[in-house]
Amino acid sequence: MSVLSSTATAVHAGKMATPRGGKAACVQQAPERNWTDDLPVCQLSGVGMVANALYEPDGSCPEERPCEDCALRFRSEERYLYGVFNGFGGNRVSNFVSQRLPAELLLGQLAPGDKDSKVKTALLQAFDVVERSFFESIDDALAEKADLQSRLPEGSGQYTFGTQYPQLVERLQALEREVGGGTTAVVALVLNNRLFVANVGTNRALLCRMTSGDGLDIVQLNSDHHMQNEAELQRLVQLGLDIEKVKEEGALGQIDCTRRIGDYKIKLGYKDIAALNGAKSEPVIAVPEVSGGTSLEGTIGFLLLASDGLWSALETIHGPGTANRELAILVAREFLLRSSVTAVAQVVVERVVQLHQETRLERAKNDGETHAIEQHDDATLLIRNLGFPPGGQALTNSNSTDLSFAGAHTYPVSVPYSTGQGHPGKTSVMLSLVMPYSGPIVNGSHSTGSTSDDVTPSNPVLSGPSPHTTLQSHTHSSSSSSGEGHLFRGPRQSSHVPPDEDGHVEPYVDFSEFYQLWNLEHGNPAGELT
Repeated sequence: MSVLSSTATAVHAGKMATPRGGKAACVQQAPERNWTDDLPVCQLSGVGMVANALYEPDGSCPEERPCEDCALRFRSEERYLYGVFNGFGGNRVSNFVSQRLPAELLLGQLAPGDKDSKVKTALLQAFDVVERSFFESIDDALAEKADLQSRLPEGSGQYTFGTQYPQLVERLQALEREVGGGTTAVVALVLNNRLFVANVGTNRALLCRMTSGDGLDIVQLNSDHHMQNEAELQRLVQLGLDIEKVKEEGALGQIDCTRRIGDYKIKLGYKDIAALNGAKSEPVIAVPEVSGGTSLEGTIGFLLLASDGLWSALETIHGPGTANRELAILVAREFLLRSSVTAVAQVVVERVVQLHQETRLERAKNDGETHAIEQHDDATLLIRNLGFPPGGQALTNSNSTDLSFAGAHTYPVSVPYSTGQGHPGKTSVMLSLVMPYSGPIVNGSHSTGSTSDDVTPSNPVLSGPSPHTTLQSHTHSSSSSSGEGHLFRGPRQSSHVPPDEDGHVEPYVDFSEFYQLWNLEHGNPAGELT
């Protein structure tokens, strides 16, 4: 399985590797050396990333465009900086921001004893400086672009330009690739065991902490900046905009975000857009929403930074308002099986993308839309471990036999995927044996957010003194332990497996991981299940 290498630079878009399942994982492309190459990587964190792809009917997933996401995870003395950047219209802006932002926050601007207000101000200023620096970096290209456009005769169509002025048009296209696009950004800063989050756009920051009852408390630390956010709509109304007109004309450009970095066509040219030219000031801004500092003292859990492409894929699979919980449970479950944070992140992203593909293709088939274009966006997950025990360490390093910090007392087993015709599919899926559990999983949200889960579900108690188990597929029901989604859609037909000559049926469920975790829990790592 492909995982991201731990290097001293930000994770850049570029060359693609194809891991198991045919998904293209963004890996580093050997870029030019940057100053951040000398910054130490935070080894308590890891990044998983899968590039965008089209879903073909034959199951292949060709890349639609180069990966535009970036991530960073640096430490500098007692400062830790993490970020996920969801680029659009190219990767120029996301690359620029991932390289420039650390210079504004990790070069002595902050000290461990600084007050929360000073840290928040530093984050606000950093975003402002980075965007202004980007626009300054494209000044010459914008000037050249304007000059070339002035040479084209008015009233001619794009086809005429291409045939009569091929070199000029080619140069204009190259300049547009250089200056166009933008990025959303979610950044987390840990300073003196205090957590601060700054966000523009629709990436998410989730703080997941074990509770005293061995549950998992999930809190979204930022709000989504889009046209469904009431606070953002009110901000646009106060600027004098007609919200319905903005929506109807798609005036915000390539994405629905009301806050972003870059995107000169919207930022510098909004006066030329009919639905936006009545605004008193720039309607689309790069001013981050900043929260903190949340104390991490005594915290056992993990911090998640997820791109829009990841959590929106989860909502496609499980339904609106479910992404935060499903993502946290997936991560907790993988921590049971793996000791590498990067491996946990990569496996989770690949699993979400695989389930998204299966969900979209199955729905298109059921709706009779066999020729519909289905796809997924770049998906990125950054995990910072906050004392959460990976790879079964909680079982081997203590006397505890409780696995409930994974969302339930769970053991994984592998079962062949069943199609609607009752025949095994090409892949296997992970299910869980869910043991008696008493700790809740609680969804929370940032107090100003409007996009967190509408309900606050908790895991039911699987009561009974005996070790009775329940085999479950991973739907988004509250007793799910790893959020695998709807495995079986439509009626299932029974399929009879003929017995062998001794009257035995060949086993088709893989219990190897179940045995491993069971034996670890019961202090018999080398033994067999009894």
